[in-house]
Amino acid sequence: MAETDKVTGYTGTAKLLHWLIVALLIAQFIFAWIMPDIRRDTPVSTLISLHFTFGIVILAVAVIRLAWRATHAEPPPDPSLPHWQALSGEIVHWLLYALLFIVPLLGWMDASRRGMPVVMAGFELPNLIAKGASGWGWTGDVHGLLSNYLMLALVGLHVAAALYHHFVQRDGVLKRMLPR
Repeated sequence: MAETDKVTGYTGTAKLLHWLIVALLIAQFIFAWIMPDIRRDTPVSTLISLHFTFGIVILAVAVIRLAWRATHAEPPPDPSLPHWQALSGEIVHWLLYALLFIVPLLGWMDASRRGMPVVMAGFELPNLIAKGASGWGWTGDVHGLLSNYLMLALVGLHVAAALYHHFVQRDGVLKRMLPR
């Protein structure tokens, strides 16, 4: 491939999916922080229902995003990046992808175990595990730990790295994902 033919930025679809997940995650964390704690007999409120719905939407968009990434070439890392930065960026991205699948699935499993309906567009989604299933009480705890600590830490690291590259390094790494 000639130097002038190299892809320097992400496709419009990749950017749209990235920023859509960002917006969905912001909304999801707002719902999670202001909704009531889910305890043994907590009724499903509007905020809890929105949290469930946005979790499923995030899962669906993550599937689409990963399918897009698998079928469309990603731009190569900026050649000026040290190898350790390119590698650490790749690791953080794949950990975030994994969490975009694992966290919603654990939340859906916990809702199923608690007998809380997960509804999308007026249709109740199937339970992933049986209501009251023994041995699955950990799903809600791990869902909370992964989202409240690991996901937030990785998102914070991702944002900090993007801002570092934009304002300190001035190397154009962030511009590759910004809308034109």
